[in-house]
Amino acid sequence: MSNKILIHEEVKDAWEKHQGPVVFSTVAADGIPNAIYATCVSLYKDNSIIVANNYFNKTLKNIESGSKGSILFLTPDNKSYQIKGSIKHVISGDAFDNMKSWNPKKLPGKGAAIISIEEIYSGAKKIL
Repeated sequence: MSNKILIHEEVKDAWEKHQGPVVFSTVAADGIPNAIYATCVSLYKDNSIIVANNYFNKTLKNIESGSKGSILFLTPDNKSYQIKGSIKHVISGDAFDNMKSWNPKKLPGKGAAIISIEEIYSGAKKIL
């Protein structure tokens, strides 16, 4: 997961303005999709999104089985963006430490799901 893609400025600006939780989707090994609302998320190194694993259950199982995933978010003017990519779950290291620095202390922060950006869409328009 040494993704070198840097997030497009339009998407970076949209991310910084996004409102509310994001929708984080994964797929089980048997093809059953799973989507959760996630509020503890952050852009990481301009090429990844980190989602804090505070209470993952099916999501973690899906990641461990090799699922790719997507993040869907809205801007204040209701423009939607979807980021797709490979996912890695870590419980130590730089990304984990980064997550612990912004994840609310009252939440467990058991791990960090790192979505390496491979594709970006705004509606049906492919940006990357």
